[in-house]
Amino acid sequence: MEPLEECLRLRVYAGESDQWERRQLYEAIVLKARNEGLAGATVFRSPMGFGATSRIHTAKILNLSTDLPVVVEIVDSKPKVEAFLGKLQEMMRGGMVTVEPVNVVHYAQGKKR
Repeated sequence: MEPLEECLRLRVYAGESDQWERRQLYEAIVLKARNEGLAGATVFRSPMGFGATSRIHTAKILNLSTDLPVVVEIVDSKPKVEAFLGKLQEMMRGGMVTVEPVNVVHYAQGKKR
């Protein structure tokens, strides 16, 4: 992926207990993205949210949920993200997937100290 190349941000919204082939879905997506050679993937865990069922998932102590919301975010070139979408659709049962254009202005490996 080159800076200023036409890129897309792919976001997958799911629950942390969602599964794909005996793995947590978010983990399976990150591993699949790495195997497919995408630029990178990050998982964000949220303390609260709701989805299509409108059921609240929260980390509050009185309503402790074992299925907190997670977001997997991947940024790469438009062709690579579009190719990955087909593989991702096979993995998704619920949740939501969004894609939007982004401008990448810097992408490089950090130097080790």
